[in-house]
Formats: sequence, C-alpha cells, structure tokens
Amino acid sequence: MDNFELKTEPKVKQKPIIWNLLTVVVLLGICCLLYLFITIYLNPSMLPANLRPAPLPTLYQTPTPTATIILQPPTWTPSRTPQPSPTRTRAPTWTSLPMLITPTITLTPTDTPLPDTATVTSTAMPARATITYEASTSKHPDLACKWLGVGGTVMDKDNKPLLFQTIQVGGTLAGKPVNGQVLSGNNPAYGTSGFEIKLADSAIDSTQTVWIQLFDNNGTALTDKTYFDTYNDCQRNLVLIVFSLSR
Repeated sequence: MDNFELKTEPKVKQKPIIWNLLTVVVLLGICCLLYLFITIYLNPSMLPANLRPAPLPTLYQTPTPTATIILQPPTWTPSRTPQPSPTRTRAPTWTSLPMLITPTITLTPTDTPLPDTATVTSTAMPARATITYEASTSKHPDLACKWLGVGGTVMDKDNKPLLFQTIQVGGTLAGKPVNGQVLSGNNPAYGTSGFEIKLADSAIDSTQTVWIQLFDNNGTALTDKTYFDTYNDCQRNLVLIVFSLSR
C-alpha cells in the first residue's frame, strides 16, 4: 500500500469571464457599425449636411439622329436641255448713190466762259453762289503756290454779312475724296461773314468734281450742290465764292 500513489487529473485553467464579455461587446459593436454603414449607404440624407456626399451630375443625353435615306425615283435620269444656237442676222445692204449733193458742214460757234469770269449759279433755292478765282497769295503770301482752297462770304438779302451759316465742301480732287465744313464768320480775312476751306497743298486741275453747298443754322439747305473747277495755276488757286440770299 505504501508504494501505491493516487494520481489525480490536472485542473483545467478557466479563462476569466471578463474576456468573454469583451468578445461579446466587440461582436455587438461590429454588428452595429455594419448596420450603420448599410443604413447610411442606402440613405445618405440621414447624415448632417456638412457630411453628405456631393450629388452626382445628371447625365443628359440628346436623342440620336436617325438618318433617313431619300430614294430617287426609279426612272430619274439627268438630261441636258438643248439651248437654241444664236442666229446671226445679216446686216442690210447699202447701195451707194451717186454723189449728186455735196454735203456742207456748218460750224456753230460755242461760247467758252473764261475761268476768271464770275460764274453765277441760277437756282430755285433761297441763295445763289457767285464764283471767281484769284491767286492764293492774296490771303496766304507765305505759302506761294503751295495751296489750293475755297473761301468767300455769306450775305443776306440786304447784302449784309450773315454769320453762323454752314458751308460744306465735298466731291473728289485728283481721285481723292474732299470733305470739309465750316461756319460763316470763321475767317475775317474774307470779311465779317468770311469762311475758308483748304482743298490741297498744291494747285490741281479738276473739272466739276468738287462741290460746295450752303445750309442755315437749322441744317436746311439754302443752295443745291454747286460744282466748280480748279486750276493748276498759281493765279487761280483760290476759289472765291459769294453766297447771296434772295429772300
């Protein structure tokens, strides 16, 4: 009996209950997070405004055009329309007559006004223009012949100076456009109602390509466009125009 030993089974160590509780808590937390994630995924609007994802842009699709095939008529064939050819007409045949009558040519004299003679324009407008020419050195002695222009005065029906009337010049000179506008009285060298408009830096020949017209201070035309000539002549490179009102 002394040599007999009673063997006992070793005791199994039991884990503390705290670890089991923690495991359960972790599993519950995972389930809660999973539920919360699925809920937010399905309904993002439950989040606060600052945490909501940006709305996705809406894809706009235009209808796809469908090509429609236009069938030609089964018998359609392009054809040329013949044009009638021109027919030449014979010229009449002239029969020469014997020279029984000797033709005579009568020369009709034509009066050509001298450039330096005053030209008076007849018009149904309230005013008329009298045109003469002289050397520009009378007004611009320092420029010699390097000047071409038009100047003059505006007079009322009592032959008194009329101020603040509009004088306009237009047309072409040597292929270049001419355009100028002044008021009567802007140049006293021609008189109380004197005016002056420069046309070029040298004397130039032109025939009825430049015109001048008079307007009152309301913009109403007092004359028609009066065309005048210019000359490549140092003694006639100043066109003098006197506007006179008849009523």
